[in-house]
Amino acid sequence: MKVNVEELSSIERKLSIEVEQSRVAEELDRAYAALGRQVKIPGFRPGKVPRRILEARFREQIEDEVAGRVIQSAYLEAVREKNVDVVSQPQVMPGKLVPQAPFTFEARVEVKPTLDPKDYDGLPLPKRDVTVDDAKVAEQLEQMRQRFANVEPVQGRDTATTEDLVTIDFDATVDGKPFPGSQREGVVVEVAPGELVESRIAALEGAKVGDTRELDYAFPPDYQVEEVKGRTAHFKITVRDLKRRVEPELNDDFAKDTGIAQGLEELRGKVRADLERAAKSEAEVGERDALFKALIERNPFEVPRAMVERAVDMMLEGALRNMMRSGIDVRRLNLDFGALRGELKPRAEQEVRGTLLLEAIALKEKIQASDVDVDARIESMAQEAGPQGAAVRRNFGNPDQRESLALRLREEKTVEFLKSRAKYS
Repeated sequence: MKVNVEELSSIERKLSIEVEQSRVAEELDRAYAALGRQVKIPGFRPGKVPRRILEARFREQIEDEVAGRVIQSAYLEAVREKNVDVVSQPQVMPGKLVPQAPFTFEARVEVKPTLDPKDYDGLPLPKRDVTVDDAKVAEQLEQMRQRFANVEPVQGRDTATTEDLVTIDFDATVDGKPFPGSQREGVVVEVAPGELVESRIAALEGAKVGDTRELDYAFPPDYQVEEVKGRTAHFKITVRDLKRRVEPELNDDFAKDTGIAQGLEELRGKVRADLERAAKSEAEVGERDALFKALIERNPFEVPRAMVERAVDMMLEGALRNMMRSGIDVRRLNLDFGALRGELKPRAEQEVRGTLLLEAIALKEKIQASDVDVDARIESMAQEAGPQGAAVRRNFGNPDQRESLALRLREEKTVEFLKSRAKYS
């Protein structure tokens, strides 16, 4: 087999491949032999159909199938032989398969760029404050109190006030006509500023149980019900009952009820530790972004489109998984995936460029993750997983998973290397 690799750009190669006639002939022989065992032709026993009869009836089909197999196997061999670091599916321009002659074809592919990173000492980084003060801890505890609040009937009054939870019936129309979901009973809303579609209706303040109030509401342009999207509806709302959230007192009993701690001071300590971890993680993400931006400004290069598209795919899949884990039915959101991909693309491109530069710096500076580093991280992850720790260890018994973790650790080490030489301001 003859292979010629032509550099079309820093990220694109053209492979011109010639497959010897003998290999093509062997593939044709196998294809016709298999076909002869399968087809039934009057006048011939199974497996005894002459080759010339098969060629007369099935030549085009067989030659197309053989060409496809030869292209696939020869392309993979050529890539390995010439060490082409392919990152995209090939665009194949096949030649004509002619029996008793070599078969030639071309394949264009995107490749990972070869980088020689420069000017990565003294990258500018802003200082980030990761301290957690008492006010942040108190705010988090207050949010926990609200999550653990009980909903109880309002006693001693029948008039809605701010922050009441009101059970209502409503009947709505657009231009005098009903629409899907325009009549509901027993809906709970909060008397608070906000959007009706978020179950907040400030206009119910002062309404009594049994009262009916009318109001107009303009639905958002991206609302999921097509009939009212961007249109104004008229609502008639009847108040049925009043309830109110009652938050527990901030004491040792509350701490025990959370299941997190046995006392209030222990709960405060754990909340502070969680906030500090979150602040540190946020700072690390911010520093990584800042490093990427500075590196990319100092090291411009072409980036393969296929790598950016894969990064967009991963970001989109991650966002959808998070929505589903939160209980959101993404099928009902009428998402414009084309628009979403467009919004994610700049971020994806920065991620690809930054990751490629980190990889190149790691090679240049001989930064590696040792087996000891990998084992230590696996054990740390297993400890954090608790009862699932054994499953974590088994998962990293897979060589591919272990190699993936090693690459991630090498990237983390490279980031720390750059931060150790950065200029903070």
